[in-house]
Amino acid sequence: MTRAALHIPDRLDAIHGDLADLYRDLHAHPELGFAEQRTAAEIARRAVDLGYEVTTGVGRTGVVARLVNGAGPTVLLRADMDALPVAEQTGLPYASTATDPVTGDPVMHACGHDMHITCLLGALRILVEARESWQGTVLAVFQPAEESGAGAAAMIDDGLFDRFGTPDVVLGQHVGPLPVHMVAVHAGAAMAATDALRITLYGKGGHGSRPETTIDPVVMAAATVMRLQTVVSREIAGGDTAVVTVGAITAGTRHNIIADRAELLVNIRTFTPEVRARVLAAVERIVRAEAAASGADRAPDIETIETFPILFNDPAAVERTAAALREQLGADKVVDPGLITGSEDCGVLATSCGAPLCYWYFGGVDRQRFLTALQAGAVDRDIPSNHSPHFAPELDPAIDTGVTAMVTAALEWLD
Repeated sequence: MTRAALHIPDRLDAIHGDLADLYRDLHAHPELGFAEQRTAAEIARRAVDLGYEVTTGVGRTGVVARLVNGAGPTVLLRADMDALPVAEQTGLPYASTATDPVTGDPVMHACGHDMHITCLLGALRILVEARESWQGTVLAVFQPAEESGAGAAAMIDDGLFDRFGTPDVVLGQHVGPLPVHMVAVHAGAAMAATDALRITLYGKGGHGSRPETTIDPVVMAAATVMRLQTVVSREIAGGDTAVVTVGAITAGTRHNIIADRAELLVNIRTFTPEVRARVLAAVERIVRAEAAASGADRAPDIETIETFPILFNDPAAVERTAAALREQLGADKVVDPGLITGSEDCGVLATSCGAPLCYWYFGGVDRQRFLTALQAGAVDRDIPSNHSPHFAPELDPAIDTGVTAMVTAALEWLD
């Protein structure tokens, strides 16, 4: 049976309502990385009902659903599960009011992982119902803790490939601020490496009325933040790409107290080892120099708290998968977005076992809304992106696009 004979849209019509209900439920009940207990239980229940061999607790909270359907390739299909510490502001009737039970912080699916889970479960249902059309093994990996970059490694360290087999290809997808029905995929280095740093600057505390008796870490931090803005603009070649962001500053308790330390959380994105090394060296040099310029008695601490490798899409795998997606969705619906400065640990699943990777984005924005913003030159202003408290994929078309893309890609690689 060909993909055309399978006719994915008809099969989607029969399950769309159930998938939409699942998405709303997942969105209303987000869980942070390595705490996805409810999410994992729901995934496992549904996958068992579909007839998959299901294992839970892989890499702490990960779920693996496996279906062997004769001899043939093993195709790994991946979805991430974790949410973010963000207070939702979408106004949706199923908006999250959840909080982290440990910290009390608000929690939201602000990156679309609830959509990824929904689409993969929908794809698993279509694949099992159409098993006469393919041979091989479907290995569905529902991964925890993508946001920290630790989830894929945790599942691998827990014997993912030793226990469930080595895949012939790794396929993954992410919903994003693109028009619905669109897919975007880039061959080669596709998504950035990330280094997240915690920088602690040490000063000398005292009374706000007597700054001359202190070494003010707030001023030191402010000077450091401003100087870090020159790393990309003055130390990285115009043809290279890098991003340096100071995402958080913490210092002090009262207006009339000069603190004794300040903390910066810094995020760095790069696409080559050479640029990465140059940026990291520049950041360290600037941080230490600003501390010295402020007269600090103690050198700053620079700690790496998260790291993601570059996500590399195998060119041959992209060519093969994109051709199938163009056939299914239409040639004008599959585009090359170029480099994406976001980061992903899905690539770790491929590089650790030597399998080719194809990872793509699919659209979650109403097409007319996107075109209106585009014509006004206001896409960045009017279209909420991932990690925004306003991020809310257009539920119905986005589910259909994500399921169709995943089923199409899987069938391309299965016999």
